[in-house]
Amino acid sequence: MSTPFRFTEPLPPKAATGLVAEVYEQLARDFGIDRAATFVVLSSAPEILAPTWALMRESLIAGAGSRTGKELAAYGVSRANKCPFCVDAHTVLLHATGDHALAERLARGERPEREEHARVLAWGQHTRVPGAGLMPYPFPSEHAPAYIGTALAFHFINRIVSALLTEQLLPGNAQRLRAVRSLAGRSLARTVRRTAVPGAALALLDDPAPGPAWAAGTTVGPAYAALRSATAAGAGLLDADEQALVREALWDWDGSHPPLAWAALPDRREHPGARLALLAALAPYRITPEDVTAWRRPEHTDHCLVHLVSYGAFAAVDRLESSFGLHAARETS
Repeated sequence: MSTPFRFTEPLPPKAATGLVAEVYEQLARDFGIDRAATFVVLSSAPEILAPTWALMRESLIAGAGSRTGKELAAYGVSRANKCPFCVDAHTVLLHATGDHALAERLARGERPEREEHARVLAWGQHTRVPGAGLMPYPFPSEHAPAYIGTALAFHFINRIVSALLTEQLLPGNAQRLRAVRSLAGRSLARTVRRTAVPGAALALLDDPAPGPAWAAGTTVGPAYAALRSATAAGAGLLDADEQALVREALWDWDGSHPPLAWAALPDRREHPGARLALLAALAPYRITPEDVTAWRRPEHTDHCLVHLVSYGAFAAVDRLESSFGLHAARETS
């Protein structure tokens, strides 16, 4: 039987207990998919699973603004990050919102017909570039925390998916068929169109900080702060020199996808952990079995691998988040 998981073997969702089971319960209720591989792949590290879900829920699902708009932003992020799994997922979710024509225009590679949709899509794509001019926002400023939270959530999720899952959203890539996309979207329509109350996912977190200024006064901020704190623990899997390699490469990053001849990428024989973390940050789709094998030791469980990949993925997210913080400060000054 084929599995969507590349380098880990998560427990079956039906075997979940404790915090993992609580996350799955909320997933089923508020996302409509109780066994989403996107989250199951994180289940060996519940302390990362819970805030990942919280950030997505509190921004995309329960945050202010149009669900169609936020799905468009997430689609743009996923396309910029070259994550076909997530691109397909957001196409299906746009069907779930009832925007069938829009979903199919995107599936054909066409520009949205409505200018406001095109602007949100472009904004999502541009969020991959550190320091990009992201203002004026293509949505009301009071909706910015939810849109920014959605973009940052999927910059993280895209990287996790590309690193640890295959590209197939459905067996045989059936979602590439229009009828399947439409049917899958309609099956989720009731959940997607239902209003979710903000804050439910925060009960899954351990006393998170308030979060960044751009999310002040919303439930998005604590969710972001909790994910930042949880992923930072992965730094402990690298020594100080390896952490410095990752930081320096991210500091020089301009948002582009690294070339095949990537001089800054550490050699897998010398710094396999730093290599994995940096690939997770900037080109997770290029992680190979050889990269994982070079790093993995008997003491490196699935829990460790999820932490290392999450550390690298969120290092890129935090690099991008600084741009949002700067723009928000300029707007309020």
